[in-house]
Amino acid sequence: MTDDHVMILGVGNLLLSDEGFGIRVVEELERRYTFPDNISVVDGGVLGVSLLGVMSEADQLIVVDVIRNKGVPGDLYRLAGDAIPERIRAKNSLHQVDFLEALTLCQAMDKVPEAVILGVEPEDINTLSTELTETTKNRMEDVIQMVLGELDRLGITCQDKGTGDHVSCNPI
Repeated sequence: MTDDHVMILGVGNLLLSDEGFGIRVVEELERRYTFPDNISVVDGGVLGVSLLGVMSEADQLIVVDVIRNKGVPGDLYRLAGDAIPERIRAKNSLHQVDFLEALTLCQAMDKVPEAVILGVEPEDINTLSTELTETTKNRMEDVIQMVLGELDRLGITCQDKGTGDHVSCNPI
C-alpha cells in the first residue's frame, strides 16, 4: 500500500445537468466507502485555479469529470500523462480550463501530482437542472469502479460502509 497522499477530486457544476457528474461520483464514493487516512475525497465544484493549494498537497490525483471527446454520450474515458493537456486544451468547459491551469501552476511549485482523469461523455451540460441525464446516471457505477480500480493499482484498500468489510478497491 502506498503512503502517498491520494486525492479523489470531483469537479463540475451541479446546476447544469451532466456537468455535476464528477461531484455526484465523489458523493457516492464517500457514502459507500471509508478510505485510509492518506486518501482524501474532495468536492472541487467549479473552483478551478482556486484548487491549486489543495491539489498541490496530493502525490496522486484522481479527477472525476465529464469529458467531451466527440464520442457518444455515455462513452467512458481514462486520460493520463500527455493525454490530459491534449484533451483539456479543447476547452470543453470553463472548469476544465481552470483545472489545467491549476495543474500547470503546480509545476511552478515543484509539486505536480501524478494525475489521471476519469469521466464520461456527457449528454447535456447546458440545461439548468440538478438531475443527471439517464445516460450519464447509468454510467455512474462504471466510473465508481474505475476510481476503485485506480486505488487498487496504487495498492489501496478501503472499507465498505454497508458491510464493514475491508475490501480491495479492485471491483473485479
